[in-house]
Amino acid sequence: MYEAIILPKAKEDIKEAAHWYNEIQKGLGKRFTQEVRSTIDQICKNPTSAAVRYDETRCAVLDSFPFMAHFSVNDKEKQVIISAVFHTSLNPEKWSDRDDL
Repeated sequence: MYEAIILPKAKEDIKEAAHWYNEIQKGLGKRFTQEVRSTIDQICKNPTSAAVRYDETRCAVLDSFPFMAHFSVNDKEKQVIISAVFHTSLNPEKWSDRDDL
C-alpha cells in the first residue's frame, strides 16, 4: 500500500469545500471530508486504477460529490502525492495558480 502525501494547497481545497458544504447543510462538510479520505484510501491501495489525465497526473472521482482528487505516483517511495481536490466544473486554468505542482 502506498502512503498518501496531501500537499498544502490540496488540504486547503478540501477545507474550503467542506466549509462550503457545511454552509449548505450542517454535517455535509464532514461527509465530504470522509468521502475524500475514502477516495484517498482507495488511491493508496491501487494508484494505477485511476487514469492519467494530463502529464503524469491521475484523477480519481469522488463517489457522491462532483470533485476529483488529482495526484501523482512515486513508485520508488511508494507514495501518492495529492496535489488538488477540485470541483469537476472548475476551469482548468486554475492549475496555472498552483506553484507546488
